[in-house]
Amino acid sequence: MDRAVNILAIETSCDETSAAVVSNGREVISNIISTQINIHKKFGGVVPEVASRKHLENISQVIDLALSDAKMDYKDLHGIAVTYGPGLVGALLIGLTTAKALAYGRNLPLLAVNHIEGHIYANFIEHKELEPPFVCLVASGGHSHIIKVLDYGVFEVMGKTRDDAAGEAFDKVARTLGLGYPGGPLIDKAAKAGKADAIDFPRAYLEEGSFDFSFSGLKSSVLNYLNNMKMKGLEINKSDVAASFQESIVDVLSDKLIAAAITAKSPYAVLAGGVAANSRLREELLKKGTENNIKVLYPSPILCTDNAAMIGCAGYYKYIKGEVSPLSINAIPNLRI
Repeated sequence: MDRAVNILAIETSCDETSAAVVSNGREVISNIISTQINIHKKFGGVVPEVASRKHLENISQVIDLALSDAKMDYKDLHGIAVTYGPGLVGALLIGLTTAKALAYGRNLPLLAVNHIEGHIYANFIEHKELEPPFVCLVASGGHSHIIKVLDYGVFEVMGKTRDDAAGEAFDKVARTLGLGYPGGPLIDKAAKAGKADAIDFPRAYLEEGSFDFSFSGLKSSVLNYLNNMKMKGLEINKSDVAASFQESIVDVLSDKLIAAAITAKSPYAVLAGGVAANSRLREELLKKGTENNIKVLYPSPILCTDNAAMIGCAGYYKYIKGEVSPLSINAIPNLRI
């Protein structure tokens, strides 16, 4: 395709209001993210109703800024991409309804994107040379999936969480330690001052050959450890707890991703999602990848968060395949890949 294909993308699946303009799938012209972290900190987590209201307040300004930064108008666009699931239903509806209105009013195709797919596609933006097939770990507050990417838009789920997602476990343990929200970056920071082998927390590898995850037992183990220390009147070293807890999650995530890449004969082990920003996970994956002759790839931290650029990338590949969504499409909060 010789001409530039410009996609306006919208992402509102949780607590980030984001709009971006992406050209030819991999060139980010603008990527605006309005975060609600400071609003939700006082609640210790995202409050869905509050998130929805803030999306409603911010979305028009964010879209206008994305177009302004890209120095484009609607006449320069070829499609409107938007997240339609999974996520918080109220939050999703703000973005989806806005995208529908723009698509209808500007006579542009609507390109509905799976949020998990978007996280995978963030790597296409970061690594221009990357092409399917490859194996990807998507780890975030709501998801822990190992996915074989067979082609653009063609996936095989190799493993997924049976209970808590990795990011959810980070948030819950951080809250229990009194570190605050969001938990992932705070655990990562605290762990740098602690000893990863200070406490022997469990590692749930499940059945032999399984690529599924389970972190509820680890979370319970941390809570039990903290309660026992308090009952005995012993001092709790939060940095040691953070480092030991983090090491348990990192060991399981990295071991299973590398094993999945070996099983799938993939030359790449790719990381995506909010947990992909974890410094210890990146370090361990690079080490294990080198040991197994597998190239480890991950996006820049800004592309690990919920952002519209990754949705624009996924939308582009839907556009060139002619996968246009009907205006009747609805938000699906539990959408699967």
